[in-house]
Amino acid sequence: MTNTGSHILVVEDEAAQREVIAYNLRKQGYQVRTASDGDEAELELAEAVPDLILLDWMMPGASGLELARRIRKRVETREVPVIMLTARAEEEDVIRGLDVGADDYITKPYSVSELLARVRSLLRRSKSAGAETIRVSDIEMNVETYRVYVSGDEVSLGPLEFKLLRTLMERPGRVFERDQLLDLVWGRETYVDSRTVDVHIARLRKALGEKAGADLRTVRGKGYSLG
Repeated sequence: MTNTGSHILVVEDEAAQREVIAYNLRKQGYQVRTASDGDEAELELAEAVPDLILLDWMMPGASGLELARRIRKRVETREVPVIMLTARAEEEDVIRGLDVGADDYITKPYSVSELLARVRSLLRRSKSAGAETIRVSDIEMNVETYRVYVSGDEVSLGPLEFKLLRTLMERPGRVFERDQLLDLVWGRETYVDSRTVDVHIARLRKALGEKAGADLRTVRGKGYSLG
């Protein structure tokens, strides 16, 4: 048994499936709470914020997509990792799930071992995001001292570039749309043209240098991703 102590909320309307997931997570040492629909999940989230949420897409009442949107809008749960569980395997469905804020996506049927591996991986990434030092490829960031290093050499960043880089480093590989970056970096209450993101991305690439800057990808028609 892996005594992780991490708290996981399982939101799944099929009782048998819900119990199988909960049983196997508890065997690994996770603390598990369950909900059968979006309303129950909202009550669980109001009581305590978990370390990770396993969220079924198709549920009675509010769908998993709608619940994921609500989770990302609330300050308390905005950073909680979410794995979407669904039988919908089309590319456009995967994109929709990721766009509303899911960090990972598993299509049914799936093996228990795959599910547990995804949970472990996402929890590791989440914990590193909250650590003092974050590393992605050749880039290292100390979030306490506000210092950034590329291949061991310190680089100078302005406050917005630092916050932008931190946002990208905390979710390596995730594609952020411009509007998402505006909300996370500039704030929902601030009106800034989306092209401002492009300007700061360009400045960030220049500051990181040719090699590390190349890790900051432009995903055509979507946004930006690091790593």
